[in-house]
Amino acid sequence: MNRFARNMLARASGGSVALSRVWPGRTDRLIIAPHDLRTADATRAAEIYAGRFVFAGKIVNCHGRSIFDLEPPSEDWEVALLGFGWLRHLRAADTALTRANARALIEDWIANPANKRRPVARRADVLARRVISLLSQAPLVLNETDNKFYRRYLRALAREIRFLRYTMVNIPDGVPKLQVLIALCYAALCLANQAGQIRSASKKLSDELQRQILPDGGHISRNPGALIDLLIDLLPLRQTFAARNIAPPPALLNAIDRMMPMLRFFRHGDGNFALFNGMSATSSDLLATLLAYDDTHGAPMANMPHTGFQRLDAGQTTVIIDTGPPPPAGVSHDAHAGCLSFELSSGISRIVTNCGMPTTGRDNWRPFARGTAAHSTLTYHDTSSCQFVEMSAMKRLLHGSPVTSGPVEVESYREIVQNGTLLTTSHDGYLSKFGAIHRRVLMIANDGARIDGEDTLSPPQGGRFRGADADFALRFHLHPAVKASRLSDARGVMLVLPNRDVWTFEALDDKVDLEDSVFLAGNDGPRRTAQIVIRQDARQAPSIRWSFIRSTASPTVTNARRNARREPELPL
Repeated sequence: MNRFARNMLARASGGSVALSRVWPGRTDRLIIAPHDLRTADATRAAEIYAGRFVFAGKIVNCHGRSIFDLEPPSEDWEVALLGFGWLRHLRAADTALTRANARALIEDWIANPANKRRPVARRADVLARRVISLLSQAPLVLNETDNKFYRRYLRALAREIRFLRYTMVNIPDGVPKLQVLIALCYAALCLANQAGQIRSASKKLSDELQRQILPDGGHISRNPGALIDLLIDLLPLRQTFAARNIAPPPALLNAIDRMMPMLRFFRHGDGNFALFNGMSATSSDLLATLLAYDDTHGAPMANMPHTGFQRLDAGQTTVIIDTGPPPPAGVSHDAHAGCLSFELSSGISRIVTNCGMPTTGRDNWRPFARGTAAHSTLTYHDTSSCQFVEMSAMKRLLHGSPVTSGPVEVESYREIVQNGTLLTTSHDGYLSKFGAIHRRVLMIANDGARIDGEDTLSPPQGGRFRGADADFALRFHLHPAVKASRLSDARGVMLVLPNRDVWTFEALDDKVDLEDSVFLAGNDGPRRTAQIVIRQDARQAPSIRWSFIRSTASPTVTNARRNARREPELPL
């Protein structure tokens, strides 16, 4: 069936009840409701009953009107509303009042055909989330209801499923495509008379999992947050297969088994994920829920070669490094130009981070957050190591801003040496334009009390730098909880952690500056912070040696006051 025919069929199914009577595998009842692992808050049920809908940091009061008729304050808010995930809060309250409220809101949604024509409502990821929510929260809505509402609910659900099934050609690659296939698997398992759809949906999901989940368990997009987004649905899907006495597809089981260790790989000591490739604030409740399903409980693996990351652990110190090229263009809309960037933590304190992405309002920060300068690595001539689609017309056509060029050869070599672990890395992201290769060497001491590094810019053998300028900047973005003060010799920075531990950054051969930065991945939005910056010219000084050293000394009040710096302002 060609695209035109599929789209016409999907439009017809959106408003035709008669079509459901002749559709193969006609659904006439729900036989199971999947478990929702997302945290529910019963106190929010009272807010919803009062007509207050709080999503993505925005509040909308209904004042007696339909929530679906009001202008959404942001796209993030509308995505949350139309995904219907908020039904779980009403279910958590589990009262006759909240059940009646849930039915009234769904009746409101079903009764107005204009709701289905909203662009956000038809987005593949939003539609998939709505289908999963309507299935998993069906006990809330259908308990003690009459047969008339039951039939309306099923017809509306069937229309949503059909539209989802026949808009596959328009689904963006990556996580949205997997979310749609997961939703279709849920639909086939939860509705009656769907044996054929179970086989078909399982096969398509298996094929996509094998393509998108890499052998080491990472996602093809290289975004750590994709693991949480997918596992929170894949784990209940595995349970739903078991509840139907149907063997889960081997590809589903294998994908889960590979993905679970990656949760521990990306975690710092405070439980938060490292900020690479679009990762924002870690949802601690979701992560805790997922880790409860981890049967291994072992130490994180050190090397993820297929996804392109390395991890150095020694004592209480952890370093996580991006050692991979950008993902394929089709799944690179959230990818960052952070090759060879790293994050450093000591115990439960994060020290060096990347800027990350905010959970809401991403479009405002996206150009800055994706640039190399927003990462703890080297930036050559104020240019990112990856280039992105910039033209607005192309962004609309491609539904985003994919990577157009970036590092092709990214090398990493790890070895155990006498005093610790040595990691040697390089990337060629600046080769084609500037004739430069960035090499970074990291060594962590056996006790974790010292990290030594060297960053070098050099032309390939027999080559030379291109262009008149060869300036570069080496940046280390600090977590907002770290108090930083520049040393009097301008060759280092004292770092005081929240637990009063002291680390010192040193670069004895270069001037060290302390400049403004912003931490985007805070739970409460962007926060002011600082960054350590060293600037040099590759023709004059191609290498910079630096170190982070844990000190046994305590900071003095006098020193803190003498070196106190002003609060930085957020970049525009």
